[in-house]
Amino acid sequence: MAKTTKTEKSDRQKVIDDIRRKQRSAEKRQGFMILAVCIVIALVIIVLAAFNPIRSWIEQQRNADDPLAEIGGPASVCGDVTTKNAEGSNDHRPTGEQIEYDEAPVAFGPHWNEGGGVAPVGIDDRFFTDDSRPELEALVHNLEHGFTILWYDETAADDATMLGEIKAIAEKLDYSDTNNRLSFIAAPWTSDDGGDFPDGQHIAFTHWSADEATGKSHGVWQYCSEPSGEALETFMKDYPYYDAPEPVGGYLGEQ
Repeated sequence: MAKTTKTEKSDRQKVIDDIRRKQRSAEKRQGFMILAVCIVIALVIIVLAAFNPIRSWIEQQRNADDPLAEIGGPASVCGDVTTKNAEGSNDHRPTGEQIEYDEAPVAFGPHWNEGGGVAPVGIDDRFFTDDSRPELEALVHNLEHGFTILWYDETAADDATMLGEIKAIAEKLDYSDTNNRLSFIAAPWTSDDGGDFPDGQHIAFTHWSADEATGKSHGVWQYCSEPSGEALETFMKDYPYYDAPEPVGGYLGEQ
């Protein structure tokens, strides 16, 4: 067998080094491509995450100067008002006790009783998200005091237009005075809270009504396929703050 000369070895090593250099270069390019794809995906995620809040803010501003009755859809997007005999007035449970409510969303029942704006919830905020919403047991105490709550489901929470309209409605009713005449809160209803709204319905108004003469009370519901300031205004006039087991202030149809 013929011996390999130094020149041949040198040439062969050069070829090997060149192959390895090309491999490293290819691996580096591949790494840059993977990094670029990851950056693009991350940017898309960030943009999409920011897009819904931005769109909902734009929708909220678009409705800012409109009367309550002109925000959202017409009253016809809401169904008939339904009622159910209620119980739980003055049924105060220890703060922190988790209570299961049968209806979706809740309109009455046992609840927490804690001062300092805990239960009932204070009126510094009229609109809540899933992250900021007080516990149901606290909000039920607001219902006992005459509040109307606009609940929105997860479909509405993910819809920038509906969410913007809900925010605009809450802002329109966000007037704090000494007697809390605008007894209103908008809050999310999630899958963790209980059952779903009826099919195709993403908004619900609830109120805890009471008959002073008989002492009996009942829960009141109205479901809507989308937000409707017109329907809400009628609902709050038909079931005002003083129509409650323990009324405190309320809405008189003015804003």
